[in-house]
Amino acid sequence: MIDRLREMILDFQEESELRTGVPRRIAIETVPGKATVCIGVRRGGKSTFLFQIINKLKDADVPRQNILYLNFFDDRLHPLQHNRPGAILEAYFSIYPEKKNAEKIYCFFDEIQVLPGWEPFVDRLMRTENCQVYITGSSAQMLSAEIATQMRGRAISWEIFPFSFREFLDFKGIEPDAPLSTKTRLTLQKAFEEYSETGGFPEVVGLERSMRIKIHQEYFSAMLFRDLIERHDISHPRAVTDLAHWLADNTGSLYSINNLTGYLKSLGHKVPKSSVSDYLAWLEDAYVFFTVRIFDASLARANANPKKIYCIDPALVTSVSSGILHNSGHLLENLVFNALRRVTREIFYFRTKGGREVDFIARIEDRSLALVQVCQSMADRKTREREVLALAEAMAELTLKTATLVTRSEEERIEVGSGTINVVPAWRFILNLGK
Repeated sequence: MIDRLREMILDFQEESELRTGVPRRIAIETVPGKATVCIGVRRGGKSTFLFQIINKLKDADVPRQNILYLNFFDDRLHPLQHNRPGAILEAYFSIYPEKKNAEKIYCFFDEIQVLPGWEPFVDRLMRTENCQVYITGSSAQMLSAEIATQMRGRAISWEIFPFSFREFLDFKGIEPDAPLSTKTRLTLQKAFEEYSETGGFPEVVGLERSMRIKIHQEYFSAMLFRDLIERHDISHPRAVTDLAHWLADNTGSLYSINNLTGYLKSLGHKVPKSSVSDYLAWLEDAYVFFTVRIFDASLARANANPKKIYCIDPALVTSVSSGILHNSGHLLENLVFNALRRVTREIFYFRTKGGREVDFIARIEDRSLALVQVCQSMADRKTREREVLALAEAMAELTLKTATLVTRSEEERIEVGSGTINVVPAWRFILNLGK
């Protein structure tokens, strides 16, 4: 194993060019004595982001010999799962013994969650060697209290999502100027429609529709098999697949554990509610789907109410779902959710005392609350009245002076008794979030 590790370390160091793609708008900060952990969905661009960091190090004249990179999805490293991780350091310092404790080593470990015992290995690395460690993984478990305890506070985590709309514009070479000219506004509107259709997974951007759908479907299968069924040794794999497709079909909709369990039972799956709850937690753990609870000071009441489901990428939804239950409003709502999720984890839906629902109430970076309603179009009078009234009631109950109503293309200001509702097109709302 030592010889194989040496070979892989040297092979990477001798690569003349890395595929770095579009520079990501992800502002991570390294902290001395802490490993930098990048987590996110499979194929979301984590490895490419590491390559961008490596190129910056090279540009800063860090010798390539001081960079150690390993991708643990490489099947050549499979035997390492049954051996001690310390073999990695043994292999590296057998090549460069003069660097041990003399020079700073930059270690990049891609998809390290597949390596049993990685936490104490990285912890020891941070304690005993002169190094900076970067880690990626397709699992939110890297944020769990258990991992934090095992690493004794020696890690800080950052989330990597597929391309945001602003990063999609970077890919297209479009720079939104301010104030916006008519031409730029029309260009942004057109780009947003394309982004809505193709989504943000870097590999599929720019591909024609049939190839994009094929790749999305392969992603989805890999997520379910490798990140759920294989990792958690699930005894009812077909139930997981049927559940995931139901969630894709119903993105933006309410669900409860009881109705999901009943649905699986109707398909012949004898899966208990506890297992369905586990499947949902694991899907969220792998960044495939996200659940949103009702806004309530009581956690017990919040958990007792139905939750809403959203997908990591609305275009992935359209590629893998039946399409029977979809409406464009829910897909637009999913896009807005994804944009909010990039800036905060604290996202809920709100129900007024009168029973009217607001899609999102989010606690943003300055800890203030933002009310956001999503509506495909306000052209229909009854639709307009319903959406405005829901926001007005929520604003009054929460004593908020402003709220946002996101549409596909409309823009205006609506004054209500409790304050101002700003109607903005989705592309502008997402760009204004700044990520």
